[in-house]
Amino acid sequence: MQKKLLSGLFWVLLANLLVKPFWILGIEVEVQNAVGNEAYGFYYALYSFSYIFNILLDLGITNFNIRNIAQHPQLIEKHLSGILGIKLCLLGFYLIVTFSVGLLMGYGSHEFHLLALLTLCQALNSLILYLRSNFEGLLLFKWDSFFSVFDRMLMIVICGCLLWSPLREQFNIYWFVYAQLLAYGLTAALAFAVIARKVHFHRLRWNRRFFLVVLKKSAPFALLVLLMASYNRIDPILLRWLTGDAEAGIYAGAFRLLDALTMVAYLVSIPLLPVFSRLCKERKSVTDIVRLVFWPMMTLAVTAAVLCAVFAEPLMRWRYHGLYTLYIPVFRVVIFGFIPISLTYIFGTLLTAGGHLRQLNLFAATSLVLNVAVNLVLIPQFGATGSAWASLSAQSFMAIAQLLLAIRLFRLPPTAFLPPSPHNICNNLTLLLKHSN
Repeated sequence: MQKKLLSGLFWVLLANLLVKPFWILGIEVEVQNAVGNEAYGFYYALYSFSYIFNILLDLGITNFNIRNIAQHPQLIEKHLSGILGIKLCLLGFYLIVTFSVGLLMGYGSHEFHLLALLTLCQALNSLILYLRSNFEGLLLFKWDSFFSVFDRMLMIVICGCLLWSPLREQFNIYWFVYAQLLAYGLTAALAFAVIARKVHFHRLRWNRRFFLVVLKKSAPFALLVLLMASYNRIDPILLRWLTGDAEAGIYAGAFRLLDALTMVAYLVSIPLLPVFSRLCKERKSVTDIVRLVFWPMMTLAVTAAVLCAVFAEPLMRWRYHGLYTLYIPVFRVVIFGFIPISLTYIFGTLLTAGGHLRQLNLFAATSLVLNVAVNLVLIPQFGATGSAWASLSAQSFMAIAQLLLAIRLFRLPPTAFLPPSPHNICNNLTLLLKHSN
């Protein structure tokens, strides 16, 4: 399992670290600079709104599928044809709920125009994530790594041609969304073609009993994803509601570097889930795997958060030019969220693999209530900075609760949190080089 994990980490980190930092810190920043804070804040708030209800497109099926296929790989052909049929039904449910809640929030034609495009983006992205879950469950990490960045590569090419050309003066936020739609569509089509060939897929299959069984098993995953998406993405929605588009745009700009750093923790969790799932099924100790990822992740998280806070001014000036002073106080708070987020991606993944979803859902619900309460108190006085404190509070509670529960349930010894010896580091590097070829 350590060999599989190291190989998976190598490929997924290599692919994503080559592409996604340029997307987040290059393309997304230039889009915001080109369209302005208000237009980008409008987009970011509606994107977050569509993202919260994204779980209705999936209902936890993707995480359930990774765990299930990792433990029972012989079921993939049956599940692929059945689950794709389920996801088509869920698309209609997602659209109905999202637009109904939008009406209740008072959205007009301006909001619904952009929201319609963003819901299509979410639908295609959800399909890509499900198709990738089959590669992850089969431990085919090279294919998963490729499809984790292919959509971003296409968007970099499309948006780059628009932003660094005479067309930049006419660039608007809708062009950015159209580029995402095209890239997601092409990626989903190619990923489906590859997985269908590998598992000899023939046709979609509808089975009512299979539908109900899958939804029953995936329901706890669905609730967890909904709650976590809510407390992670509700901040710009509340900011726009209480203060307007500009503050939401400032929060988005300050949050962007954290989003880029979080990518590293997320990428580590991708091979962790199937590896932890298989170890839990075989009732083997997870201590060695925890030790393998905990110390490097915590060293990276603490070092990056402190350095970014210290050098917040030059970092913000580098990307946002004349408006950089607006982002500094927000950034200095929000960047420390990288530490609890990294903990969550390790121990939340472990608890998910072990099937401890009831406790995770309780923690996530508490985090959501805490985030909303602190936002409502701090936003009227401090704006985006208050929202950053609310986010950090919710993330910290979630991380500490998961860490303590994982220590108790998996009987993790203190040595699991100590730095590895130089001998173990050399062995791990040798395994990584050997199994990445």
